[in-house]
Amino acid sequence: MSAAASSTAHPAWRVWWWAARPRTLGAAFSPVLVGTGLAAAAGAAHLPSALAALLAASLLQIGTNLANDYSDWHRGADTAERLGPPRVTQQGWVAPRQVVRAAALAFAAAALVGGYLVWRGGWPILGIGLAGVLCGVTYTGGPLPFGYLGLGDLVVALFFGPVAVGGTVLVQAQRWLPGWGWASVGPGALCTAILVVNNLRDRHTDARAGKRTLAVRWGARTCRWEYALLLLLAFAAPALAAALDRLRPGVLCVALAAPLALLELQRVRRRDGAALNASLGGTARLALLYGVLFALGAQW
Repeated sequence: MSAAASSTAHPAWRVWWWAARPRTLGAAFSPVLVGTGLAAAAGAAHLPSALAALLAASLLQIGTNLANDYSDWHRGADTAERLGPPRVTQQGWVAPRQVVRAAALAFAAAALVGGYLVWRGGWPILGIGLAGVLCGVTYTGGPLPFGYLGLGDLVVALFFGPVAVGGTVLVQAQRWLPGWGWASVGPGALCTAILVVNNLRDRHTDARAGKRTLAVRWGARTCRWEYALLLLLAFAAPALAAALDRLRPGVLCVALAAPLALLELQRVRRRDGAALNASLGGTARLALLYGVLFALGAQW
């Protein structure tokens, strides 16, 4: 389909909405909610910082999505055989240079918001922000894209876990709080599970494009076991931390999200190909619900 034809078929706002991939924003929200819950429990919540962290995380996520849209098209990973939601560069709906500019704009906006966060949290926040932009660009771009080397799972677990939760705590409390490391395990694991579903769905086209994700390297069966272990880790960590008095017992209310986790686990075990698109959204909703429950439970 030509760019001209597609532009008449879809309004511009809808095309850019698809490009931003708002369903993935649950991954950005979850660690910020967890960190905010910890700060509130310590009497150190700071609403402007919490909102700024949420906005910066969302802009970084959108910038990463746009950068990946371009880079996967450029490297040949996104083709007409793609099983996931439409990618605007591959579909010809937006010119590649426009997607690159939009990604740069999202990263620049995140940097502007980040200036306030650096003022609140100091130089560690600057390092987090710069690393976030660098990883967003090099996930599928640059000479050594780590998403193509099977390192995406590790990077996502770190950035959406200790980095994002710790940064959110620091900009609000302006100090490290007890138990923040334990608290970071859940969102890190669940956001990695989102990536696992994505890579499981795309493993065949990724293999043809030379994208050596863990799903390509390990195969579908092991990939599904990884998904199950990530869900188990997300729910086990706060329980263990509460038992060790590192977190308040109220965080055990994350167990209310367990039925959704079990439902998504069953679906990921049974589904394949394009049918996993629903599980991708379901796992993102699970991450968001987990963050909300943890933030509320941390107050008890």
